[in-house]
Parts: sequence; structure tokens; C-alpha cells
Amino acid sequence: MERVSIAPDLEFSRLIYGMWRVGDDADTSVGHVTAKIKSCLDQGLTTFDQADIYGGYTAEAIFGEALKADPGLRSQMEIVTKCDIVAPMGRYADAPCKYYDTSRAHILQSVENSLTDMGIDHIDVLLIHRPDPLMDHHETGAALDEVVASGKVRAVGVSNFRPWDWDLLQSAMVAPLVTNQIEISLGEISPFTNGDLAFHQRLGTHLMAWSPLGGGSLMTGDSAVGKMADQIAAEFGVDRAAVAVAFLLHHPAGILPVMGTNNLERIGKISDALKVKLTRQSWYQLYEAALGTEVP
Repeated sequence: MERVSIAPDLEFSRLIYGMWRVGDDADTSVGHVTAKIKSCLDQGLTTFDQADIYGGYTAEAIFGEALKADPGLRSQMEIVTKCDIVAPMGRYADAPCKYYDTSRAHILQSVENSLTDMGIDHIDVLLIHRPDPLMDHHETGAALDEVVASGKVRAVGVSNFRPWDWDLLQSAMVAPLVTNQIEISLGEISPFTNGDLAFHQRLGTHLMAWSPLGGGSLMTGDSAVGKMADQIAAEFGVDRAAVAVAFLLHHPAGILPVMGTNNLERIGKISDALKVKLTRQSWYQLYEAALGTEVP
């Protein structure tokens, strides 16, 4: 599988396995989670995406149990995780409401929690999960620089940030922000024209795309997008999910789709997207189906 340079001496696999649903699976046993991990690794998919809040603050520990049971797995992968969302559940059950915390104290404690829960000695990339309206960019930026300098985090980035949020935070940092994880799919095409994708393409930073299948909505139904994806899928002997992901892979910005499923059969087919070779015309056929009209 193609590998992409994210930072000096740090590469991601072009496709990423998203573990936001791992805690929601009926089977969270070490054996089942390990089977998911190994299925990804067998395809050359080495980058795993986590967040402290996933599974009500349980997903990192579930993942960690598998890593502890087979210590050799850690050296074969890159781990991304996120922090700053505080929701009244799990370790934050006493929180009076859901809020964002980008303070130094919270970031440093979140890093420690993630390292402990996953049983690892460093995080490859730490992301600020959501823009915080109360963010003191000097404090947050210094905290991110601090965790990188400590060696506990190799690189840092953000998630769901708009270009101005990115610029504000980066202005107070020494370490470069290396990625932004946003929603992009045939079900959410606004980043192609609202400046988000163009901003990162100019900077040369690779966007990570969450929910590349529209939360599963692109997999079902008789929509125009689904019909067009099925038509292209038949040509390459894959399913419409592979076509939807190939749509993102085709863009010259080098988008990194984050694939999340608990189904072992579907996990085994994640790399099918690499079999699909879209032309400019077939890409626009999908884009127009998503727009619901021809381009102007």
C-alpha cells in the first residue's frame, strides 16, 4: 500500500483504520480486536485512528489490551489519537455538560491517559479533536510543543478545524501542525469548494477524511450516487464502498480516508479501493451525482 510522509521520519498508510466504533462492537475481546488489527496489517494498512472519547472513553483501553497481549504489533503501526472533548460519561461522568478543554493541564493529562490506556510509550500523532471557542492559542500551542519536546508525542495536528482555526493555533507554535481530520465524502462534498481542501493542498498537509462512506449512508439505498458508484464498481469487481473511497484517493491533495467498521469481512476489503482507477470523467460523474446537478 502507498505510504504518505506526514512529518520527518513519520509515514502513514494511505488508508487508515478508524477505531471510533471498536467499543460499540458486541465482541470487544482481545482475540476479536487482534483479528481486526491483523487484517489491516495484512493489507499494508498500518495507521490506526483513535480518540480518548471513543466508546465513552473505553476504546483506547480496548485497543490497548490487544497491544499488551501481542507486544510485537506496536512496532508495525502508527497510532493517532485525539483529545479536548469532555463529555459527561466514563472518567468525566461528573461533568455538568459537554465542553471542550484545550488547556495545558487537560492536554498533558489526556496524553498520560492515552499512553496508559493503550499501554504504549508514545503517540505518533496527537490531534485537538474539535475547535474550542475558549482556546487560548498561546497556552494550547505551548502545550502541544511541550508534548512533542517530551518525546511522548511525535507530531501534532487538529481535527474539524477551519483554515482560520489552523492559522491561529499554528501562529503560537514551534512544532508544525501535520494534519487536519475533517469530514469529506460523496455525502459531504463542501470541502472541495469551501476552501478547506484548497488551504491544505497549498500547504502540502494531508487531510484525513472521517466518515468517507457518509456514516454508512452511501452503502445503502437507490440514490444517484449509489447507482453511479455501483456502475463503476462493476467495472472493477468491487463494491460501491471501494468506489466512494477511490473518489477521495483520486484527488491530487492526497486525502487519507479513515475507514471505520467492526465487520471483519468489510475490514478485509478496505484495500479494494486501491483497485479502482477513476478517470477525470468518472470522478466528475460521481461528483455530479453528489451535487444532484451538473457542474456550472
